[in-house]
Amino acid sequence: MRRSRYLSWILAGGLWLAPLLADEQIPPAQIKAGAATIEVTFGPGKIDLPRANVLAWISDAAHAVQEYFGHFPIPHGRIMVRPRTGRSGVSGGTTYGSEGGYTRISIGQFTTQQELDHDWMMTHELVHLAFPDIETDDGDHHWIEEGMSTYIEPIARCQIGLLPAERVWGEMAEYMPQGLPESGDRGLDNTQSWGRTYWGGALYWLLADVGIRQATNNRKGLQDAMRAILNAGGDIREDWPIRRVLEVGDKATGGTVLADLYKQMKGTAVHTDLADLWRRLGVEVNGGRVSFNDKAPLARIRRGITAVRK
Repeated sequence: MRRSRYLSWILAGGLWLAPLLADEQIPPAQIKAGAATIEVTFGPGKIDLPRANVLAWISDAAHAVQEYFGHFPIPHGRIMVRPRTGRSGVSGGTTYGSEGGYTRISIGQFTTQQELDHDWMMTHELVHLAFPDIETDDGDHHWIEEGMSTYIEPIARCQIGLLPAERVWGEMAEYMPQGLPESGDRGLDNTQSWGRTYWGGALYWLLADVGIRQATNNRKGLQDAMRAILNAGGDIREDWPIRRVLEVGDKATGGTVLADLYKQMKGTAVHTDLADLWRRLGVEVNGGRVSFNDKAPLARIRRGITAVRK
């Protein structure tokens, strides 16, 4: 989840200062992500896992984002970890564009190493740093921000070996139907349900990735567009109109896939035949087990999406 710069200024000022107003039980730390430095601050409370394990979890997420986008999105990241007494698991992740960009996230006191190893939220939040705040004068575009992070997060973790490709595609096949339009839907810009915001947005980016790769004979993909947007200054600290995002991404991939797909989906309920898409990509799910058909028409594209791009 991400918050706009103005709203975050109202909500977060006191929250960021909270650790400074109480005795910290866990000391702060610095993490390097390429040339970037990430300041990690802990709120008051206890986490049973060693601090080193929590920092390694954050470092892995930062590394995944760094690899996908070519570098960590901002030069000085800040993360506040808030311990939750008597609880377990990761929750409450939010990323803000104010004050240079920062993230806050909660970890239950009894969180296990296995829960950290399987967590997606830390990476999801750090992916948000690599995309501008989208201006909303011409529609509600929250879906493009949340969908971007929902789609990229597992791919980024897969590219550094934290997630097998089978799990990436298996979870897409399981959860992507939540993003399909229901009766009365008026397109992504006009539908604010949770499913359409997160998984409808993710479906837009998946279709864009496949479309770019088809148009370029798999020489380029969404990753090229996202790196270009970031390198043009489009990180969370900036406000961009959606038009600029699409133009920069399309220019980097030599086509109009992003703009054309947005034109189709922004104000109209477009239904995607997901079963056919998985078949063409060679994703087969049987009894919860995922296998790949490398003879499928788009199997090469499927492999390209999760492959490491240097």
